[in-house]
Amino acid sequence: MVIKKKKSAKTSCFCYNKRITQNVLRYNSKPFGETDFKIKKSKYKRSYSKCNNCNHYFANHNYDLEKLYKKNYSKLTYGSQKKIFDKKEIRFLKTHNALISRKSINFTYPRYTLGVIYIIRDPRNVITSTKNHNQFETYDESFEYMKNENAVTFKEVNKNFAKYEYLTSWRTHYQSWMMNKAYRMLSIKYEDMEKDPYKTFRDVVVFINAVCKFNNRVDETKIKNSIESTTFDKLKKFEEDGLFKENVFIENKKTKPKFFYLGKENNWMTLLNDETKNKMNTYYQKDLIDLGYEKN
Repeated sequence: MVIKKKKSAKTSCFCYNKRITQNVLRYNSKPFGETDFKIKKSKYKRSYSKCNNCNHYFANHNYDLEKLYKKNYSKLTYGSQKKIFDKKEIRFLKTHNALISRKSINFTYPRYTLGVIYIIRDPRNVITSTKNHNQFETYDESFEYMKNENAVTFKEVNKNFAKYEYLTSWRTHYQSWMMNKAYRMLSIKYEDMEKDPYKTFRDVVVFINAVCKFNNRVDETKIKNSIESTTFDKLKKFEEDGLFKENVFIENKKTKPKFFYLGKENNWMTLLNDETKNKMNTYYQKDLIDLGYEKN
């Protein structure tokens, strides 16, 4: 592993905050659960800094990432997809990752993926969910995050950052999936799941049966029962009872924001002020038209 001159730690965040806590975590050896990228123990040095405003983490290291991505990272990270593929079992995987390449390495490959179900949502409603999930103070912070091409998310488990997802911006994210022609894909609007859950769910079942070559007939009773058992109110109650584990604790805010937050009440026309509406309508004008959220 070639070691380059150490770069200076991050001193400001994309949310414009400059209060960065350096070296929140330091590692002098591979943490438990991380893939072994064959970095010599004597060379393993990295740390994380954290924004005190939006809780974003920044990695600090002195590795030559070009060589890491070209060699061990590709072999060891994407080898896990091959292992699943070789078992010849159908698996359903959920991700927030954009379908992009990093250092010439693809997120996934068509030979490992039967099909993709992608859910798109009006960005003017996404902004409120993003603000709540990240506990941003203002809509401006949330908007900047949605435009950030380097946006990431991860869940720390026992000081392990293996659950890392590269989001990119809202625009790049949906384009990376919906404009890709290498995969069989079903695109679903979040709003359609609210307006006509039965038809949307049925479309999903038909798509899965097709890509997986299942001979199962659509079971209307099962679909209706599934919809009834997963209403927003029931899932919200599920979370309130402490049975939902995907909501995260925001350390610097000392709070765990609600995952099931507003439901159908998340309506940008009533929640956003005129300034934010105008900013988003201008910035996303073409996207909103192309996706059918606005007329040309």
